[in-house]
Amino acid sequence: MTNPGVAVVGTGFGCLTHVRALQAAGFDVVALVGRDKMKTADRAKRFDVPSPCTSLAEALAFEDVDAVSIATPPHTHRDLALAAIAAGRHVLCEKPFARDVAEAVELRDAAAGAGVVNLLGCEFRFATGQALMSRLVRAGAIGEPRLASFVLQVPMLADPDGEVPGWWSDAAQGGGWLGAQASHVIDQVRTTLGEITGVSAGLNAVTDRAGWTAEDSYTAHFRTAGGVEGMMQSSTGAWGPPVFLTRISGTTGTIWDEFGTVTLADASGQRQVDVPDDLRNAPPDPPPSDLLVTAYDNMHAFGVDLAPYTRLCEAFRDLILGRAIAGDPAPATFADGVADMAVVDAIRRSSAEQRWVAVDPPT
Repeated sequence: MTNPGVAVVGTGFGCLTHVRALQAAGFDVVALVGRDKMKTADRAKRFDVPSPCTSLAEALAFEDVDAVSIATPPHTHRDLALAAIAAGRHVLCEKPFARDVAEAVELRDAAAGAGVVNLLGCEFRFATGQALMSRLVRAGAIGEPRLASFVLQVPMLADPDGEVPGWWSDAAQGGGWLGAQASHVIDQVRTTLGEITGVSAGLNAVTDRAGWTAEDSYTAHFRTAGGVEGMMQSSTGAWGPPVFLTRISGTTGTIWDEFGTVTLADASGQRQVDVPDDLRNAPPDPPPSDLLVTAYDNMHAFGVDLAPYTRLCEAFRDLILGRAIAGDPAPATFADGVADMAVVDAIRRSSAEQRWVAVDPPT
């Protein structure tokens, strides 16, 4: 096998990023699965996918489908992933991984039992700035990490009339900004600073929207097993220019990332860190603009996720083919998905109960 075959489930982000990244990584995208027959056929043709399907079962019937890439709402992940695993297919699943840690554990154990490759859509592990910053912190560039801040504010959903998929506004379906954005930050904290052991958090909506049960903003104070105190805050409902801050201070220095540029400050001064060749990515590649219809679609308008997602898909390909992969950055697995969901669940509980909540390591 030189080019594994893959079925992509989901015609939104599935086409905007998954199909393009998988094709760039050398996969044969054999099938595209969507609920709307006409839309699925149109987008399959648009991205040179030979077989549009209206069910995963239909796609799994193709013998040349070696893997399944799931780019659907989180409340659908369990059933889709279990079906793919039961059919012996390797699985790449989008985040948020599941609705809660119990579902996440079920998926992790099923994949482990079947012996299939299982990866999670934490593509920003491969983003140049994040990967470089993580590598430097773990190598001791700032001494012992003590304080961390992760802030992102974007006005994508500040307009209350901005259109989003129905699931995105429904907490019961895993919707909201916590799962969509904090999943990435939690994964970054875990890979850079170690496991999160407790949180004190709040979930709220900056913009009033009729019928919403999910948040558009969150704030979470966290503590790691190594003693780092940190704060994660983000909103997609706040008007104004974007705010971006990723900064970690340690006993000998401070490091921060500004849109892929990493800067280090210590007693010897301040300097921009050179990017090693293995962490250089292709420039952003926006998806076709005519496919960006809703406010939710426009979150992906800049194409910053395509290059790191391609790197993730390259790791997925190599693991399927039995090849060795680089360990830094390493792709996230379903086991990481369980650990990430344990923190998400703790944040939700902390917000609901208005207290500090310990993160129980899932078994």
